[in-house]
Amino acid sequence: MRVKVGKRIWLRKRRSKRADSFPKPSEVTEGALQVWRALPERIRQDPSLASFRQEHERLHGYEPPDVDPLPNDDTDDHDHNNGKIVDGGGGVIFCGSGHNKNANAFSPIGINVTNEMGQVRILDGRDVENNNEDQQDETEHHGHSKLKKYLIWFKIAILLVVWGVFTAFLMSTNEHVDELKLISIPKNGTERVFRISTAELSRIGLHLTGAFRLQEADAVKDTLQRPPPRLEIFVERTYYNESGEKAFDEIVSKLWILDLVYPEFMDSTRETHKAFQFQIEPLDGDYANNTNLTELTLHFVSNIDAELPLQLSIDESPIYKKEGVIYAAVVLCGLYVMIIWEIVNRTFAAIIASTLSVGILAALNSRPSMVTIMGWIDVETLLLLFGMMILVAILSETGVFDYLAVYAYKITNGHVWPLINCLCLFTAILSSFLDNVTTVLLMTPVTIRLCEVMSLNPVPILMCMVIYSNIGGALTPVGDPPNVIIASNSFISKNGVNFAIFTLHMLPGVILVMFTSYVQLRYKFRNIADLQFKESPEVEELRHEIHVWKRAAASLSSYSKDEELVRQTLMKKVNRLKRSLKKKMSAAVEPAINYQQTLENLQAKYPIRNKPLLIKCSCALVFVISLFFLHSVPELQRLSLGWTALLGAIFLIILADIEDMEAILARVEWSTLLFFAALFILMEALSELGLIEWIGNMTESIILGVGEESRLMVAVLIILWVSAIASAFVDNIPLTTMMVKITISLAQNTALKLPLQPLVWALAFGACLGGNGTLIGASANVVCAGVAEQHGYKFTFLQFFKVGFPVMIGSIIVSTGYLLVSHVLFAWH
Repeated sequence: MRVKVGKRIWLRKRRSKRADSFPKPSEVTEGALQVWRALPERIRQDPSLASFRQEHERLHGYEPPDVDPLPNDDTDDHDHNNGKIVDGGGGVIFCGSGHNKNANAFSPIGINVTNEMGQVRILDGRDVENNNEDQQDETEHHGHSKLKKYLIWFKIAILLVVWGVFTAFLMSTNEHVDELKLISIPKNGTERVFRISTAELSRIGLHLTGAFRLQEADAVKDTLQRPPPRLEIFVERTYYNESGEKAFDEIVSKLWILDLVYPEFMDSTRETHKAFQFQIEPLDGDYANNTNLTELTLHFVSNIDAELPLQLSIDESPIYKKEGVIYAAVVLCGLYVMIIWEIVNRTFAAIIASTLSVGILAALNSRPSMVTIMGWIDVETLLLLFGMMILVAILSETGVFDYLAVYAYKITNGHVWPLINCLCLFTAILSSFLDNVTTVLLMTPVTIRLCEVMSLNPVPILMCMVIYSNIGGALTPVGDPPNVIIASNSFISKNGVNFAIFTLHMLPGVILVMFTSYVQLRYKFRNIADLQFKESPEVEELRHEIHVWKRAAASLSSYSKDEELVRQTLMKKVNRLKRSLKKKMSAAVEPAINYQQTLENLQAKYPIRNKPLLIKCSCALVFVISLFFLHSVPELQRLSLGWTALLGAIFLIILADIEDMEAILARVEWSTLLFFAALFILMEALSELGLIEWIGNMTESIILGVGEESRLMVAVLIILWVSAIASAFVDNIPLTTMMVKITISLAQNTALKLPLQPLVWALAFGACLGGNGTLIGASANVVCAGVAEQHGYKFTFLQFFKVGFPVMIGSIIVSTGYLLVSHVLFAWH
């Protein structure tokens, strides 16, 4: 009997050893190696994947080790003297004391595969008892209470209803295609009549393309004392009696007046697009009863001494703006509900919201074509992000981010707040002259590694960094996309707003905002424990490692045998880390090491791993950053920021002689790029529904309703606060485009007598600083969150809101005081 029991135990241990063993080098195929090369370096170089690395070196030649050498056959991944696991990046993960010293490097840790329900099953049905603990952990982690299950089903039901709504609208409506017509307006006040096919309409949308004057600055001084050239358009209704004779006609719309260029300048003027919606007055009851037929006609009258060619399209069923604004507000609120409460992933939330907005446009007979939708996407921004992500991905292979983090730790003597001060100040200065998205892409990996070596939680420090990035970006015309839109406007630039003037007027306000924001952040994180992990650094680092490895495993599918092999190997590592975490949580915490010893360990652990590649990366970065700086000089602007980033990425790929493009492209934050694309579509769709125009009209009407003596103060306050609050919740690029038009129209209104420059500074402060209010208020915020999540650190919408929104309010209050004192009280302009 004892023999049978002993044999059974021996067989169980043998099966356990087989089930837990890593694949041998002979089992690794070329396809599996290709999947392995696409993994992040810290995953790829981990000793757990040593068989893949050995096979790669056998087939493709030896590569100098960037990390600790491969484990020997008679050692485990655990250091049994101090209870540490050495990760692929050279870092140390504390996991408690090791066991089974005689086990080899590929000792049993088990292959578990996760099914669709989130449960773990053991391959081949072996070693059930050995993995019961892991199954129990997974079940506890993924188990839902009844209430949570009901909420999940409720969420699915709501999303299915939304999907059904926009799917039905898109399937039942054709794309709206404008029928373009060419007409010629006679000279010297002669009317041109254009008949509308449908007589009973409540509104008409009119789109014109022609030689229209954009701004007052475009007008040429007329030496012949001619009246300003203009075009007047109105809608007229004609009533016909039973015999078909005209009985009566009346004007049934407001007059639309457009500024034209003088005839001699038509050939050299670029065509301009104009759009307007006529609200048609209802039929007159008395005339309708006594007549048999009515007809609507568009009347065009110009006062220039030449014929005016126009391209025209008529929309007989335009969107009713009052309803459109309500629909737009509902969609926007739905997006924020999904993001704030993390109902779905924020990228998927943006896709749902953008598709729903297009579906609403389809329901309102204004479904845009696919060409139009693609035109809504700001390819320039996506190109900038894509190019810089590739540059940063290759640069991270050199180990320079780890090295810079240790250097920063050294010069600040390991003190937290001096380090945060240096980090935020450097980020703000860099963001002033580089695009702040680029700055965040470069600084986020350094910040994360710096926090890791100091056992700090990167999330609050990243929030501080990105807040200062947005503040610094407000300083110059090239630091933030809203400033680029403002400074590149021809009317604004012709009225004395150049690079130097812009920077000079923004500098005092930015310095004040930086100081007050620092006071707010210092008070918010006055307890140093708020910057640290709630648990011990060893436990938090283990949790972080588990998240990183699970994320890497989730990125692989079971579509091919090679991917399945790599995915199963990664899941083994996850299970081992979970067991180590459980032991560490029940073990005593080791005493902290002193600063000098920690610094020596870090310097030994994080050297520059690939100096030749670092030199090549430096060449590419010098090229890109130099062109970014030249972009601030208008006379030297030949390449956009997006083109510059793409050319720099191509340059570096050529220098580094990178053959495995799949591995590089796997590092690109595709979810962030997709989020931006969906957000651009959403904002343009909301603009089509009239939301942005409604914000602008409300702003303009409030300013026009104030007395002349306090009009400048009210205009500055309204533009500053409206642009700030709106920028926190909608994308600031379309908002700034609309607010620039309002600012110019207010400055052009001779009755208001408002100077242009104070309104420009108010808009710049509001649009840039308002981005600090929410996680999706600025492009830099989204990019920072995406890069952090790729490194295993996630901060939620509410986490950012609790820090960023109070800072934004404080910044706008300070900006208000600065603008009122400098421009309303002392009239600096």
